[in-house]
Amino acid sequence: MHSAYAYPKSRYLPQNPVDLNAREERERLSKSALKGFFKLAAAWKLRDDDARELLGGLSSSAFYEWKKNPDRVLEVDRITRISYLLGIYKTLHIIYGDKLADEWVSLPNRNIIFAGRTPLAYMLAGGLLSMQTVRKLLDARRGGL
Repeated sequence: MHSAYAYPKSRYLPQNPVDLNAREERERLSKSALKGFFKLAAAWKLRDDDARELLGGLSSSAFYEWKKNPDRVLEVDRITRISYLLGIYKTLHIIYGDKLADEWVSLPNRNIIFAGRTPLAYMLAGGLLSMQTVRKLLDARRGGL
């Protein structure tokens, strides 16, 4: 039965999301995720304490070891955090020029979500869920919403 309200046929094939519970997937993604995170931390000029907190409260010794040798397998939580942060980084660079894109997380923001704080302070206080919120906000901006 054909309805006048039927959705058009999609050009996109369904894709299964990456199963981060599968160790093989985390092994495949972890090293490049960490390298990307440390480049992002440098571009955003993050203090090491803030970078460690964004990773979920990593100890100083582990942080410096990971920075020196990123060849390790991350837990689901950490790889998810890095995924959100890299998505935020990429979207900022799509929306803004490089200079503003890299400064944005450290600038006070009047959006009701941030209540005058910086997006970085918001993400540090709220952890993973705040990172997800910032990612959704920026994706909506990029999409013109």
